[in-house]
Amino acid sequence: QVQLQESGGGSVQSGGSLKLSCAASGDTRCMGWFRQAPGKEREGLAVIDSGGVTNYADSVKGRFTISQDNAKNVLYLQMNSLQPDDTAMYYCAADAGLWCSWSDTTGYKYRGQGTQVTVSS
Repeated sequence: QVQLQESGGGSVQSGGSLKLSCAASGDTRCMGWFRQAPGKEREGLAVIDSGGVTNYADSVKGRFTISQDNAKNVLYLQMNSLQPDDTAMYYCAADAGLWCSWSDTTGYKYRGQGTQVTVSS
C-alpha cells in the first residue's frame, strides 16, 4: 500500500509559478501528476520512473518539470508560466509498471487527495 499526500497548491497570477510536492509512504516504479478541472475530464500531465526518466503531456511540456528526491521519498512538480487554463485540482499518483507514461497517470492505482491550483488573469 502506498500513501500519497500533496502540498504546495495555491493561488497565483497568470505567468506565475508554483511548486507542488507529494510525500510518498512507499516505493513504486512510476510516479506522476494529473489534474482535473471542474466539469472536465482528468488530464495526465507528467510521469517519472524510478530511474529518473520523465515524459510529459504536450500541454505542459516546457512549462512543467517533474522531479523526485529518492532519499526523502518526495515527488515534485515545478510549474512555470501558469495560465488560467491550468486552474484545477492537482493529484499525485503512483503505480507499478514496465513502462511509465504521462497518459496513464489518471488511472494509477494510488493517488493522493489533491491540492488546488488557481491561476487568475
